[in-house]
Amino acid sequence: LSSLFVLTLCGRMEINMKTAIVFYSMSGNVRATAEKIAETTSADLIELKPQKTYPGKGLKKFFWGGKSAVMGEKPALLPYTFEAGEYDRIIFGFPVWASTFAPPIRTFIEDNRASLEGKKFSAFTCMSGSGGEKAIEKLKAFLGVSEFDGELILIDPKDKPSDENETKIKDFCEKL
Repeated sequence: LSSLFVLTLCGRMEINMKTAIVFYSMSGNVRATAEKIAETTSADLIELKPQKTYPGKGLKKFFWGGKSAVMGEKPALLPYTFEAGEYDRIIFGFPVWASTFAPPIRTFIEDNRASLEGKKFSAFTCMSGSGGEKAIEKLKAFLGVSEFDGELILIDPKDKPSDENETKIKDFCEKL
């Protein structure tokens, strides 16, 4: 109970949950968004990095990333620190690849599935094209949940900053 603080906001009682943002970022859009959310929510950042990096440019980037996502691959990750018992909520952040979530997220969930039981979940995704809604639905299905506390879909927030994206991030944080 020591990690929970009761706050009165807008005339109602809310519990401040300890939150981790678990994310994978290839081009920096997801990382920049994760950092903004963490700054607003005081969440801890847990960045996932595959042992073997994906190609970062050109046709190879889309071919290998898309193939890996569609095939449901679970790449080996570099070591990270995650103590599930410290967190009440997990926010997943990822780029959209072939209308699904990036494979490092799949690896993290599989590696920690038992310790994720009973947690609250939210998710955000960054994309250049489309498929964000499908990717979030696929993540829900993979986690075995019917809804997230919050969902956020952004188009290239680091590469193409906009007031609209900033408002969406602010609104997402307020839902948590």
